[in-house]
Amino acid sequence: MRCRCDSKNFRNPDRTARECMTRHSRLPAGGWRLAAGRARDTIAQVRILLFSGKGGVGKTSLAAATAIRLATTGRRTLVMSVDPAHSLSDAFALEGDLFSRATADPVAVADRLWVQEVNIQAEVKRHWGDVAGYLSAVLRTTGLGEVEAEELAILPGMEELSAMMYVNQYQRDGRFDVVVLDCAPTAESLRFISMPDTLDWYMRHIFPAHRLLVKTVRPVVNRVSPVELPPDATFANIQSLSRRLEGVGALLADPDLTSVRLVTNAERVVLRETQRAYVYFLLHGLTVDRIIVNRVLPDRVRDEFFVAWRRTAETVLHEIDAYFAPVPVSRVPLFDDEVIGMERLGWLARQLYGESEDPAAVTRRERAFRFEKDRHGGHVVRLSMPFAAKQDIGVFKKGDELIVEIGTLRRHIGLPTSMAGLVPTRATLEAGTLSVRLEAVS
Repeated sequence: MRCRCDSKNFRNPDRTARECMTRHSRLPAGGWRLAAGRARDTIAQVRILLFSGKGGVGKTSLAAATAIRLATTGRRTLVMSVDPAHSLSDAFALEGDLFSRATADPVAVADRLWVQEVNIQAEVKRHWGDVAGYLSAVLRTTGLGEVEAEELAILPGMEELSAMMYVNQYQRDGRFDVVVLDCAPTAESLRFISMPDTLDWYMRHIFPAHRLLVKTVRPVVNRVSPVELPPDATFANIQSLSRRLEGVGALLADPDLTSVRLVTNAERVVLRETQRAYVYFLLHGLTVDRIIVNRVLPDRVRDEFFVAWRRTAETVLHEIDAYFAPVPVSRVPLFDDEVIGMERLGWLARQLYGESEDPAAVTRRERAFRFEKDRHGGHVVRLSMPFAAKQDIGVFKKGDELIVEIGTLRRHIGLPTSMAGLVPTRATLEAGTLSVRLEAVS
């Protein structure tokens, strides 16, 4: 791969990607931390672009191309993979071993452009030491070897939480102007964005009682049980991790800062998953500002073999335009070769954004849910719920939260003080909007 340093068109045939990495300054291991005493409100806000979609639709290439375009506009840009099956390094054609961990921390690959692939093994040592150490010790009591116990001590969600901590950290320290997230396929992406709410719920409702209970019974249980209860350092580790995530939920829900770009193909199965993902992201409070249809057959492809494919694609493309309106839909043609390396990723960026469009521009600010009063003075929660059917939705209230279920997803929505003491009395679904009326019950 060619380096994109040292000239206006970012081409230098005498410098390889590996040499480029050493030429540019590299962020320190463990990332950056907010300097003590530095006020957060004095730091420029970081723009976050999240690319998601069904596996194999081309999210990584589009995320990488977007990052390249942003870097050429003078913005300090990080493109970060939160997919356990990383391929960002491959997309940029970076040299290195097949299982290299060189990109576990941000690595400069061009002027104002860094790449990072979150590595769970490195993150366990860096952030999860006490938790993983306790789990590993427990597993070893079952007869597992040390290596096997360490592998099994990596729990589902650790990688997503680690990636989310980086997002929050980069927002706080202001080292980057834009962070482009190359997410895992849809299901894992939804788990990624739900992690802050899940951890927050656990920390508020379960953690205090759990910690107190274990502290109370630990002296007795540890004398009679073959497996010791976790020491308080384990709970302190969890609490520390929770603090690192404070505010990230609001960051993701702010349409001026975070936007989701859903990548799809002109195929019915992929479109169906994209529709579900759209609803799920809205339910979690994120703003989808663009649908990208990747690998559209170019007009010049007229071979008889593709006649049926073209007919299906044209039908699906019309459906995509109608389904997602007024969200903009972009079409990217199928290239005549795989998109790897800076040059071809640059071509992809021009196909997606033209010569002058700013990928970081805020184009949609519609929030997924809002709290209102109707004409009768009643309180109403309105949620955008396109593609949903009445029979797929469940609504109930618990404490100061309104809980909405759709399909296999459940979302806890914290209610404002004025609505926390009310109960839901009626729910209607009209024109893709779910309206839940709350009233006082004597």
